[in-house]
Amino acid sequence: MREGARILGLPLAAWPRILAPLLMATLLLGGWEIAVRHLGLPPYVLPGPVAIGGALAADLPTLASALAVTLRVTALALVAAVTTGVGLSLLFSGSRLMEMTFLPLAVMLQVTPIVAIAPLIIIWVDNVQAALLICAWIVAFFPILSNTTAGLNGTDRNLADLFRLYGASRWQTLWQLRLPWAMPFFLAGLRISGGLSLIGAVVAEFVAGAGGTGSGLAYRILEAGYQLQIPRMFAALALISLAGVVIFLALSLVSHLALRRWHESAVGKEH
Repeated sequence: MREGARILGLPLAAWPRILAPLLMATLLLGGWEIAVRHLGLPPYVLPGPVAIGGALAADLPTLASALAVTLRVTALALVAAVTTGVGLSLLFSGSRLMEMTFLPLAVMLQVTPIVAIAPLIIIWVDNVQAALLICAWIVAFFPILSNTTAGLNGTDRNLADLFRLYGASRWQTLWQLRLPWAMPFFLAGLRISGGLSLIGAVVAEFVAGAGGTGSGLAYRILEAGYQLQIPRMFAALALISLAGVVIFLALSLVSHLALRRWHESAVGKEH
């Protein structure tokens, strides 16, 4: 087949990357369904993909509404993580004393299990949505902070010397050298934080246990578990997993579009 051939508008080389995970998912789901039917497992013990799909179709409006609530907290937490993470990274890269003073505090906040401090945050903060946002932000912001700081501090010294030789100001060096150099590091941290913000939102919802029309998917999982509606619980879990995959793919696309014209990690994929 001639070079540059396309199928349904996609390059021929792209199809294995699409078909391989689809084939694996089909095999896993098919094996799961066959095993459940062969062993005669009741749905309240382990539902098969068919039962989960039926529960998802039956409760899709309710689950979709709950997913929208969770994704709103996730998106807001990710925006807050980007804002604070990049801002603190710029502060740390400009002052070694500031980095030595505040980075250990950020590390302590990161390594503390969110399930341990989420109840305290929910008690201290009157607004439940604000408490959920803070919990998700705590989980999400450190990868952006650490990766961006590493990128800013890892700027090629020869290039920095060249900028100084030509009389570039500190702002010009930051804007034209250090920030572009740190961009791949930041985008790598962004892909990690996207999934972590979803995890933080779900964990915070579990701890809060807030019900009602404004509840997220975590509450729907708890609700289904209390009522022994296990297929519905798995359907909610499937939506969370699917949302996480979509977030990762979307942020990977953003990373590729931002780097494809100049950075080796993306240029190599283009060719």
